[in-house]
Amino acid sequence: MKHLLNTLYVTTPGAYLSREGDTIVVSVDREEKLRVPIHIIGNVVCFGNVSCTPFLIGLCGEHQVTIAFLSEYGRFLGRVTGPVHGNVLLRREQYRRADDPDCAAAIARLIVIAKIANCRAVLLRAARDRPDSPSSSKLSGAGERLAAFIGNLQKPMPIDSVRGAEGIAASEYFRFFDNLITTQKEEFFFRGRSRRPPLDNMNALLSFLYTILTHDAISALEGVGLDPAVGFLHCDRPGRPSLALDLLEELRPVLADRLALSLVNRRQLSAADFNTVESGAIVMNDKARKTVLVAYQERKREEITHPFLQEKIAVGLLPHVQALLLARYLRGDLDCYPPFFWK
Repeated sequence: MKHLLNTLYVTTPGAYLSREGDTIVVSVDREEKLRVPIHIIGNVVCFGNVSCTPFLIGLCGEHQVTIAFLSEYGRFLGRVTGPVHGNVLLRREQYRRADDPDCAAAIARLIVIAKIANCRAVLLRAARDRPDSPSSSKLSGAGERLAAFIGNLQKPMPIDSVRGAEGIAASEYFRFFDNLITTQKEEFFFRGRSRRPPLDNMNALLSFLYTILTHDAISALEGVGLDPAVGFLHCDRPGRPSLALDLLEELRPVLADRLALSLVNRRQLSAADFNTVESGAIVMNDKARKTVLVAYQERKREEITHPFLQEKIAVGLLPHVQALLLARYLRGDLDCYPPFFWK
């Protein structure tokens, strides 16, 4: 099993990353700020004006450490990776399954079932935690409707029908998402998903977390030899990590949505942490991004019992475990892909 390696997030403007032996050195204004051995790092994520030497890029490539570059506000710009590794026969099988509508629909249906089940679990847990709240019955009712979607997806259906069911279920889930926000209601509210650009504080927070989780999913898929660009639920599109977005669907209610709600409801973030730029987009400031990244790393270190493996694993290993299970299914080692169900 892959070790839970840390992600190095570099958020300081003007930071300079270089190599010294097998160590990453982070400097600001020619002053050394941090030294990290390469063997304990899984990924490097750079925000804004951050530079890397070619020698560091080479070191990261040798050790399969990906360097991702994001804008100051968290928009994905690009990635630098080492040589492609993994079995070419696995990727060929992935492409064959993706091109077969029935095979793609079967895998996509399992992913969507898990996504809806995990969304439902988020709603029902909130209803149980606040049984006297006026929104408790609304959340329970939404949970029942999501259960009906899961029931409808138990039988085989065309891929377009699977995508349609996913879209309707997502709308139902987000229709009640505002009820999960229990504090700072004037500053943090949810009226619907807005992405490019996010138009309120909550959407800005969710988009940032989804970007970070997508990066983890891409790394996990590349780590087992799968092509992150060729998915089953999401259509192929140039520059789109479709398979990573597939994997994201079943994980984001647990890893991103719940963390966003926790940060707001516990007042770890406030309205002062968000700014409006000229385009009308809402973005987090540097202090808020650091708060979110620290909380995300702490969340990744928590342990759960994986429902399929029946073993305790760190939450941060979930993308890697699911990528491995998908690869084992495509190789023929498993009868079907076991998606992640949160309990």
